[in-house]
Amino acid sequence: MAGQGDSTRAILFALGANFAITVAKGVAAFVSGSGAMLAETVHSAADCGNQGLLLLGLKQSKQPPSPDYPLGYGKAIYFWSFLVAVMLFTVGGMFSLYEGIHKLSEPEPLKQWWLPVAVLVFSIIAESVSMRACMVEVNKARGGRNLGRWFRETRQAELLVIFGEDLAALLGLVLALTAVLLAVITGNPLWDAIGTLMIGVLLIVVAIFVAVEVKAMLIGQSIEPTIAVEMRQYLEARPEVKRVLNLITVQLGNEAMVAVKAEMAVNTSAALLLAAINTVEVAFRERFPLVRWSFFEPDQAD
Repeated sequence: MAGQGDSTRAILFALGANFAITVAKGVAAFVSGSGAMLAETVHSAADCGNQGLLLLGLKQSKQPPSPDYPLGYGKAIYFWSFLVAVMLFTVGGMFSLYEGIHKLSEPEPLKQWWLPVAVLVFSIIAESVSMRACMVEVNKARGGRNLGRWFRETRQAELLVIFGEDLAALLGLVLALTAVLLAVITGNPLWDAIGTLMIGVLLIVVAIFVAVEVKAMLIGQSIEPTIAVEMRQYLEARPEVKRVLNLITVQLGNEAMVAVKAEMAVNTSAALLLAAINTVEVAFRERFPLVRWSFFEPDQAD
């Protein structure tokens, strides 16, 4: 069964790296006048704010259930994750497109080009450290699945967002460095503008992919398919269960609700039936600790 990546650790690594990168990029953008560097500065600053929102979402999602929210606040992290995707699209992507178009119409030669190059190299190193920390947690969560399948199936919105942000940041830095070097080598500042536009397109594409996945969780997705299969197999292997008629799951942040309808092997008396159901539920929740709420209905047909 796929594990649960430590999202908080990945977020803190990303926050630390992006704060240092934002300061360095801002200085380089001011001194050099590079549009690509300015776009990257805004992108990194937005990422810092985004990681703060994810930490807030994780904190809110851990609040205990209340009369108004009997299943808890776990899905709060989905709201904040979707908001992060929107910010990545607008503050990051759209600003980069605007800056790129502006630089195309009014190209400016780079000043002290060595400074943005040095900052971009530093940023790539720092972002690589953040990406490595993120991938450690992603690899724990994805098990034997490839990255594409994990991206589609994961229910850890905050880890998915950090992965998308780190990937976009690393690729954006490479694009920015390439654009600055081409502008210096050719003496044509249009390369800087083209790099800025490419960064904007990259951020918008990543934001859309992330938003689509988080939207599905926000509406109310089941748990990961691989875990659902394991749950059904586990129940059907229990001696108390004759057959599983229906299994409904709902992911609620890092917890889940499960409803089971099953034909029981023992139905000679209500007391024995109740004891069998209780035994199965206790064992089931021990086997799958992410299950916070479970509802078991004995029946003979779905």
